[in-house]
Amino acid sequence: MNRKHLWMVTGGVTAAVALLSACSGSGGGSASGSTPSASASAAHPVDAVSAKEATADKVKSAMEARLSVDEPRFGSGGKSPCSTASAEVFTQKCADATQGTNADASFALAQISGKDGFATLRSVAEKLQKAAATYQELGCATNPAKAATRQACLGPAAVVAQGFPDLRDGANLGLAGK
Repeated sequence: MNRKHLWMVTGGVTAAVALLSACSGSGGGSASGSTPSASASAAHPVDAVSAKEATADKVKSAMEARLSVDEPRFGSGGKSPCSTASAEVFTQKCADATQGTNADASFALAQISGKDGFATLRSVAEKLQKAAATYQELGCATNPAKAATRQACLGPAAVVAQGFPDLRDGANLGLAGK
């Protein structure tokens, strides 16, 4: 018990000394000392962070406005005609959803062009564009007869089915600089 008490007292004294050292380290210099330059240099990172946050918020708002229209129209996840479990995966309905998702991916890339901090959104949008191109190139919407072609269509269709939530997540992660 004494050992525990000794550690607690030692820790408390150490913390108090550190606190007093930090307070007395502020110095007795004049008001025009280093404080203004420190606050001026601190303002630039704050301004930069604020500008990045404003940009990320603007991108997120623009994406949300677009996704809130297209996602109910084309569906997403298991409710998408491009879901691998959907009977419509090899139909024009999935082709239309693919075109809509691709357009939103292009829109996202245009919104973030030349901007830092949108790695996830950029990656998702590029992946969606590639999936849409593959779906079209394979002729997936024409109900291909070959089993190999049908199988090859499922990967891109699954990416498209998850496209709207992934774009939304990417835009949200842009707020965190990711």
